[in-house]
Amino acid sequence: MDWRLLLELLDERSLASMIDHTMLKPSATLEDLERAVEEYRRYGFACLALSPYHALVALKRFRDVRICAVIAFPMGFSSPRASSMLARELLEAGVAELDMVMDLHAFKAGDYARVKEGIRAVVEEAKSFGALVKVIIETGLLNDEEKIKASQIVVDAGAHFVKTCTGFLGGRATIHDVALIKSVVGDRAKVKASGGIRHAEDALALISAGADRIGTSTGPRIVEEFRELVKGR
Repeated sequence: MDWRLLLELLDERSLASMIDHTMLKPSATLEDLERAVEEYRRYGFACLALSPYHALVALKRFRDVRICAVIAFPMGFSSPRASSMLARELLEAGVAELDMVMDLHAFKAGDYARVKEGIRAVVEEAKSFGALVKVIIETGLLNDEEKIKASQIVVDAGAHFVKTCTGFLGGRATIHDVALIKSVVGDRAKVKASGGIRHAEDALALISAGADRIGTSTGPRIVEEFRELVKGR
């Protein structure tokens, strides 16, 4: 589908509802958190993606915000037990979604059972809370064969989304990768595109390729640019 067709099919609110508004820079402050919450409320984003610390702070201070917290972010360096324990703490506090990085070293070593164990440990914790689990496979570090294998593992482990990148390790979301992941997961899971998505045209192109969610720290800019694109069509 040509992304321009989405200018007819989507409005600002429906586009915003597909965006995970992200605040994960290590330098982020509590003032940045307050600003991100204000933006979340103003635009109606799908969720606000935060570090575990900021997630716990936000859950205490802002009751109306749907929070997504990250696990093993951004390197994927965590054991199944550690990931499970952190997931439970966050879920008990009220987190609604979890974005975890798969164990990249285990994957590169061909220890796929370990990778699946780590994902499944988080998925099992999330089940009783009705929470979503999105797994980052870090496409920028994988060839196409590895992307296919990683996507299969994520689906087999029961996660709800395969996510492209953290945006911290040099990778970026591409139309090719989104379409490839979508061809693997089909209707068994959804696709989240993340990494280097800064403009409305990029977001719309990725949605056209099969992305169900967009992860970005520039959600407000994307919605504003979308508004201008609609006006100029």
